[in-house]
Amino acid sequence: MTDPRRVLFVCARNDVRSPMAEALLRHIDPADFQAFSAGLEAYEIDPRTFESLDHIGVDASGLRSKSLEDFEGQAFDYVITLCDKSSEEASRMPFTGEVMVWSFEDPTISERHDPFRHTLQEIGDRIKMFVTVKTRPVPQAPSVSDSNTSRT
Repeated sequence: MTDPRRVLFVCARNDVRSPMAEALLRHIDPADFQAFSAGLEAYEIDPRTFESLDHIGVDASGLRSKSLEDFEGQAFDYVITLCDKSSEEASRMPFTGEVMVWSFEDPTISERHDPFRHTLQEIGDRIKMFVTVKTRPVPQAPSVSDSNTSRT
């Protein structure tokens, strides 16, 4: 069995989208992935983030806002940015095997009806796709028959 792959979700403040993503990945596939989140700066997590996660039955215990500095010197298999500002700061990200840029609307300034639940749904859909793609087995190359076989 291989070690779980480390994933760091990054957003500007680590108060809504990145903690949502951390909790969702921990919920969806804790066997294959270790999920973390950070912000360019740490803020207090918006209470509506916890309410939205609780509404769909996702455990948010232990979630707290962290900054990139909290992860200095750590390696990640994937760093996934969730907003435009964090994408622009990708050079500050901890070492990673792959940087992925996702962008989701900030529900704190959205004019949509029930913006936190919409954002949670969109992030959840993307994470499910990520898990599906990153955990599917690598196809094996077809065996090549020996071209030097003797003929009778």
